[in-house]
Amino acid sequence: MSLPTHRQLTERTDAPPGSSWHLFTDHPERGMANFAGPQQIRRAAATVVEGHAFNLDYPLDAFDPPMSKARGIPHHRITAKHDQARDDVLDNFHLQAGTQIDGLRHRRASGHGFYNGVPDDEIAPRSPRLGVQLWAEVPLVGRGLLIDIDGLLRDRGTPVRHADGPALTTDLLDDALKEQGCGVEPGDLVLVHTGWAAWYLTTTPEERAEVRAQRRATGFAQSRAFAAWCWDHRIALMATDTFAVEVLPVLDTSDFRRSAPEDDGMMHQELIAKLGLPLGELWNLTALALDCRTTGRWDSLLTVKPLNLTGGVGSPANATALR
Repeated sequence: MSLPTHRQLTERTDAPPGSSWHLFTDHPERGMANFAGPQQIRRAAATVVEGHAFNLDYPLDAFDPPMSKARGIPHHRITAKHDQARDDVLDNFHLQAGTQIDGLRHRRASGHGFYNGVPDDEIAPRSPRLGVQLWAEVPLVGRGLLIDIDGLLRDRGTPVRHADGPALTTDLLDDALKEQGCGVEPGDLVLVHTGWAAWYLTTTPEERAEVRAQRRATGFAQSRAFAAWCWDHRIALMATDTFAVEVLPVLDTSDFRRSAPEDDGMMHQELIAKLGLPLGELWNLTALALDCRTTGRWDSLLTVKPLNLTGGVGSPANATALR
């Protein structure tokens, strides 16, 4: 498939500038997930060598309370018709409160609409348009490539100070790849290990309360360079162990202050609503990163199977790496 560069996307006049709208003709509402197809799955299968499986999801109630004040952890109830049977019920189940994947309904491009111009009135429960079930009916599967920014900066003697919520750059992605001796291939499902989630879950309650109150979290700087990195590498997923993939609070220098005023310049509109990029947040990458560093291999067969919820905005990731 011959597609324009990100720079050419920003010059589009037939669609929102910087968007991939209408470029994927076979499965248009899957967005950049289309980059991971049969060829990528076959290639990824060759990375399974030792026969190890890694769970990339934290428990549903791990982030208690969640960083987002609008979300809560699920309340698990066990019911019984009689004393020989048990069933489960989850109350207050926010599908994006923990390890998650953001679907293409999660953000609307200011002044333009949802991805591919899907009308607002079709973004409704049980309406299939842009629903997360599109990534459940055909799961996201391919070569998972772990990029270890946490390890890179530790090796440099400058570990990430997560309490400060630093902004990361695409240069760090490229530097880590160089140190790891590997590169991104079209269709890769990229996993970025920063150490943030593991830090958040093990730091003091006082520090957790402070970063939550200030909504402060490590992540990538809001820049066109990051959007270009994702698109020009033709990745099918960008998943990190951070709260929002991008740094919070939003930087004053955000390239998207004008294009995303409702979000104070957040990059989510650019990545989700314009590019159609699946975003993974709060992934559990600690054990996988350790195994990658130990073996010197950074790839795996990655499967991501969201809930088959028609019209879902997002979902627990249900992600597994096989090596």
